[in-house]
Amino acid sequence: MPKITSILFDCDNTLVLSEELAFEACAELANEILAKNSISDRYTGPELMNEFVGQNFRGVVVNLQIKFGFPLTPDELEGYVGQEENRVIATLEKKAQPCVGVNEQLDKLAADNKYGLAVVSSSALRRVRASIKKVDQEKYFPFDHVFSAATSLPVPTTKPDPAIYLYACKMISKEPGECVAVEDSKSGTLSAVRAGIPVIAYVGSYEGSTKQKEMAKLLTEIGAQVVMDDWSQFFDRLAEIENS
Repeated sequence: MPKITSILFDCDNTLVLSEELAFEACAELANEILAKNSISDRYTGPELMNEFVGQNFRGVVVNLQIKFGFPLTPDELEGYVGQEENRVIATLEKKAQPCVGVNEQLDKLAADNKYGLAVVSSSALRRVRASIKKVDQEKYFPFDHVFSAATSLPVPTTKPDPAIYLYACKMISKEPGECVAVEDSKSGTLSAVRAGIPVIAYVGSYEGSTKQKEMAKLLTEIGAQVVMDDWSQFFDRLAEIENS
């Protein structure tokens, strides 16, 4: 294996406890879209998160269109994406918290200065920047090493498409095999795996040991090399990959 020189972090529920907050706002707007298209189904935040975790709102809406068979013009889709972004950012700026223990590990990484650090997210760039700013993490990441599948790419996409990881590697001048990704979701793990990047699966943001074990099994089955349920395990899991 090539020498690991960069760590690529997902944002939502990996660095920042943001998914639950974001999906509450997403569900509200998704239900408005369904109602406008005469569809009676409705989602709670947890239900929408369970079905679409790891995807950005563009991906959620496109998949709702497929599921329920309703059309949207490109302009309508862009309008909804913008509305969701504004609603979620307002919520995150008030309530977002760091994932438990992650800032201590970021402090160690910054002090060691051994690895380059980047954020690679499906979420809109404004949302990612607002999230890491709120929890005092933006100091760990160079401004131009924060990447968004919704915003950074010439054609917007969402994980599990590997495009955002491949783009991030290109922009930081690294080969995928020189990087390690930290991901919490199926779509995020698949995105990194498909890009050829070893994955540390983080399941500590899931509620309860049963759910954590379920996700650990799933993420390992789809290609994550190692799993951690607490950020205190990060350097041990990284060493496992480096020594494999």
